[in-house]
Amino acid sequence: MDEKGQIVGVTCASIDITELRTYQSRLQKTIDGAIETIARISEIRDPYTAGHQVRVTQLAIGIARELELPEEKIESIRIASLVHDIGKIGIPSEILTKPGKLSDLEYSLIKNHPRIGYDILKDIDFGYPIAKIVLQHHERLDSSGYPESLKSEDILTEAKIIAVADVVEAMSSYRPYRESLGIDAALDEIVKHQGILYDSQVVDICVKLFREKEFKFE
Repeated sequence: MDEKGQIVGVTCASIDITELRTYQSRLQKTIDGAIETIARISEIRDPYTAGHQVRVTQLAIGIARELELPEEKIESIRIASLVHDIGKIGIPSEILTKPGKLSDLEYSLIKNHPRIGYDILKDIDFGYPIAKIVLQHHERLDSSGYPESLKSEDILTEAKIIAVADVVEAMSSYRPYRESLGIDAALDEIVKHQGILYDSQVVDICVKLFREKEFKFE
């Protein structure tokens, strides 16, 4: 500026960030590949639920988008959904694939998988609370869930969404101890316990996706 305060010139500085962008892109691909590998590890241990985590992810993201959650929360839901059952690698395979009803002891072992998953993931910096979401995905609003018997206000929104998606996918899919119960039975289940076990808004959105928007698992 001159002595009168008038602009007489402009100085600019620029930085070429092409290399940085390329690095970030490669890093993201590496992270995504690692997440997919983690997801496949648990499914190798439990072949009857192959594809379960992917289908839960599809539904959980659908619910999150209908709720118009911020993109960072949607991304945290995507990652956590893909690895939510990683803790099953710590459960004996004969229990995971048992064709009959589980004993109380066997069921108590199964209930350890969120905690095992948390322990596996807690030291990985995803940029989101992935380990905590995985830890909470079997918690219920009335504190009847596990492993920490949390109440509604203590459960992350992401975990509430995955909890509903997890139940619907599991009930509508084949398991070694039963045939598929179907989508209608799964939706009836979450509606029956809406506001008691499962978040009411999440349940409403989930039902809407299937009955009004023709959502289907791929």
